[in-house]
Amino acid sequence: MRIAVGQVWQETNTLNPIATTQRDFEAFGVLRGSDLVEKMATVNELGGAIQAIRSWPEPVELVGLVRLPAWPSGTATKPTFDWIMAELLESLRAAMPLNGMILALHGAMSAEGHPDVEGDLLAKVRELVGPELPIVVTLDLHANITQAMVQHADALVLYHTAPHVDVYETGQRGAELLRRILFEDAQPEMAFCKIPAVFPVERAITQAATGVSAELKRRLVELERDRSVLTAGIATVQPWLDIPEFGSAAIVVTDGKRDRAESMSRDLAGQLWSRRQEYMTELVSIEHAVARAHQHREGLVVLSDPADATTSGAPGDSVWILEELLKYTWTRPVLVTLVSPELVEACVSHGVGWNYRGNVGGVRDSRFGKRIAFEGVVERVFEGRFVLNGHLGKNLSIDMGTCAVLRTGQVAVIVTSRSGPHFAPELFQTAGFDPFAAAVVVAKSPCGFRAVYEEKAAEIFSVRAPGCAPPDFWNYRYEKIPRPLWPWDDFLWQPAVVLRSR
Repeated sequence: MRIAVGQVWQETNTLNPIATTQRDFEAFGVLRGSDLVEKMATVNELGGAIQAIRSWPEPVELVGLVRLPAWPSGTATKPTFDWIMAELLESLRAAMPLNGMILALHGAMSAEGHPDVEGDLLAKVRELVGPELPIVVTLDLHANITQAMVQHADALVLYHTAPHVDVYETGQRGAELLRRILFEDAQPEMAFCKIPAVFPVERAITQAATGVSAELKRRLVELERDRSVLTAGIATVQPWLDIPEFGSAAIVVTDGKRDRAESMSRDLAGQLWSRRQEYMTELVSIEHAVARAHQHREGLVVLSDPADATTSGAPGDSVWILEELLKYTWTRPVLVTLVSPELVEACVSHGVGWNYRGNVGGVRDSRFGKRIAFEGVVERVFEGRFVLNGHLGKNLSIDMGTCAVLRTGQVAVIVTSRSGPHFAPELFQTAGFDPFAAAVVVAKSPCGFRAVYEEKAAEIFSVRAPGCAPPDFWNYRYEKIPRPLWPWDDFLWQPAVVLRSR
């Protein structure tokens, strides 16, 4: 029995003008063949799948395809898409014959000429392996699920959590589903209901009892306790995709029970649609958030900058909040991040102790960003390497390139060469700070940061600031999305289900 595992993972933000290239994937870490199986054995959904397969009582040979990950950013170039397709198909040809496959995809990747990258990849994979080979695909909760993805996969298995703290477990669930197909003759009946709605990310939280999505997560877990339900999921889609087949979705896969899959997916879709108004985001002004933070003499205040969230594919060089923070005198550290390879290079060139005087911000995102005057001393130069655990990561190696700390008073700007998790406590710790002892942490994340800061922060504010991952995305110009689509439009809707049988 030969089971293949592989990954293509990138979340695209089409509002971000910075294109995603082959270099971005190579910088994150391309793995092939046995190296993939060895090095990803405990990491994220691939690790969950690999460990689960290794625990099967049946003898199995694991075959590594290729791992192609890149951090969220702008639309991938056409040459990058062509390279990804060639890498995946070449690895697949070399791996055959196979008995089954698990592909860890994101579900919201877009490239020039290919708005549905995952659908196009799966179509070519299916063409190569034929109609009988079981293909199980894991996806992000914020995936944009399409007809092509449903048509060419036997089952789509989604994260259940936001923040995404179940990526490893999702791989385990995918592997168990594949095992049932192979060894228990499970017959997947997949029901797909596309929902004409896109939901703000900030309130789609599953870990907090008050999160709007918490109840839906509990419902998914309840459904999966039923042995006849192979998997159930809701994809609330990431909002910054200007593409034709755009919207949320409900997925249910049953073992041979076509009618149940259909009724369950329709019910989940209806529940999400009926609660759509509860997802509308509440934001506060920069001025109010910073003033409130300054009033705290003890405890940590987290200022979420969702519009420049690097986890949402934004460039990460917004300084709107930094500008306001600099107006105050602080008695404890204030931690801000900035993506600026040029500034890092200058800091490295001049060395620790250099007094930088110049402008910062607004280079990578010149449409929504701004430049501000800044003066600070280079306090430290370091390599931004650490292991991410929590939102988006389980044993996930991160390399944000050479980084520098620029400090003025208690305000410390952690400048990175590469984008990455600009909320992670591991980043601040690598820079020499304890984020939980700080006065303020600016988290460039809409909700994922809550996985580590929710219980430790005295107060959290989601701040209204310009950027290309705006929480109020419906106020921005989209040209390719289908209409009507909520919240751009308000209309009546009844769920319609598409069925896919093995």
